[in-house]
Amino acid sequence: MKTFIRISFVLALVLTVAFSANAQSGYKTGIGFRGGIASGLTVKHFIKSDAAIEGILSTSFRHRGTVITILYEKHAQAFNAKGLQWYYGLGGHVGFHDGHHYYHKNHEHYDDDHVVAVGIDGVLGLEYYIRDIPFTIGADIKPYINIPSGGGYWDSALHVRYVF
Repeated sequence: MKTFIRISFVLALVLTVAFSANAQSGYKTGIGFRGGIASGLTVKHFIKSDAAIEGILSTSFRHRGTVITILYEKHAQAFNAKGLQWYYGLGGHVGFHDGHHYYHKNHEHYDDDHVVAVGIDGVLGLEYYIRDIPFTIGADIKPYINIPSGGGYWDSALHVRYVF
């Protein structure tokens, strides 16, 4: 399964570069929900016709904590379909977790009740803007690295946003 995700990520990245024509999003700001490994609220605001800033406030049941993520994303039309866009980007996060659930099982002890995790995030996604009702639906893969644990992880999610 990990190999499939890695191959999908590389393929999507290649397709994103191939379809990197200047995109027109059709909306300025979107607010909605993100459901996946880390679920929560998402806000995306376009600063240019093909570039957006996305903020995600999510909770992780696995680590029992809250994470704030900020991403810079580039958008490009996908498959010559009106309203369908690829996006990719980079950013970072800060998370606040329960230390007893944050560390891996192979750690023999943990002294911290609370852990602050800081890290680097990437994102690769596909989004469709439904013009008749002002909503977007989409899916993304968000690899990230947490600095305290030194581990690399994958997050994937579906999202729905009201746009204006």
